[in-house]
Amino acid sequence: MRIDAYNQIQQIYGSKSIKKTEEKRVTSSSFKDQLLLSAAGKDAQIAKQALASTPDVRESVIAPIKEQIDNGTYEVSTDDLAGKLLEKYNGLF
Repeated sequence: MRIDAYNQIQQIYGSKSIKKTEEKRVTSSSFKDQLLLSAAGKDAQIAKQALASTPDVRESVIAPIKEQIDNGTYEVSTDDLAGKLLEKYNGLF
């Protein structure tokens, strides 16, 4: 039985397992999660925040119309209504 060959094999396997554990320690401690946003992503985020802060209804436009409806003085032009209906109808086909 050759003991020298066994010692050489043990040294080879022993050194590799030590290196692996050392590598694992180095890689696990040096790794950090990062989040990088592109310029387009940052612009989209700013636009989304601006949109969220604006109201859905412009009261300056709605208030006079509501007042006219309440007073019974609001009138719709039949020509304008027909024109808008035709635009929508033609846009469907």
